[in-house]
Amino acid sequence: MHIKLCSEVASSTSIPPSRSLFSSMADAYSAAMHSISALPLPSKNENLPPISSKIAELNESKAELLSRIQGLKKDLQEWRLKLDTQVSTYREELSGLKKTLNVEVEQLRSEFEELRGSLLQQQEDTKCCLSNLEMRDMPNVENMEKAGN
Repeated sequence: MHIKLCSEVASSTSIPPSRSLFSSMADAYSAAMHSISALPLPSKNENLPPISSKIAELNESKAELLSRIQGLKKDLQEWRLKLDTQVSTYREELSGLKKTLNVEVEQLRSEFEELRGSLLQQQEDTKCCLSNLEMRDMPNVENMEKAGN
C-alpha cells in the first residue's frame, strides 16, 4: 500500500523544466514520505498489525525509492557523459569544416583574381591589336583617297 501511495504521489508531482532532475526526485520522495506520515492512525479497537512490520514495510519502500533514485542518478551521469562527448566531437567536426571552407574560399578568391588579371590582360591586348589594325589601315585609306582624286 505504501509503495503504491508513494508512486501515486511521485507521479502526481509535476517536474518544472527549470529544476534539476535530482531536486525533483527529492521533492517527490519528500512528498511521498509526508503523505505516509499524514495517514490517519487506526483506532485502538482495530486489529493492528505489529508496528515492526509497518516499519519494515516503510524501510523497504524507502530502500526501493533510494535505489530508484540512485539508478536515475547513474543514468543521468551516463547521459551527460555521452552528451559531452557528442558535443566535443561535433565541435571538432565543425572546426575542421570551417578550416576547409576557409581554405576553399581563399582558393576561389585567388582563382578569381587570376581570372580578372587574365581578362584585363586580354582586354589590353585586344585594344592594342585594334589600334595596330587601325594604324595599318590608315595608309590604305589615304592611298585610296589619292587614287580617287
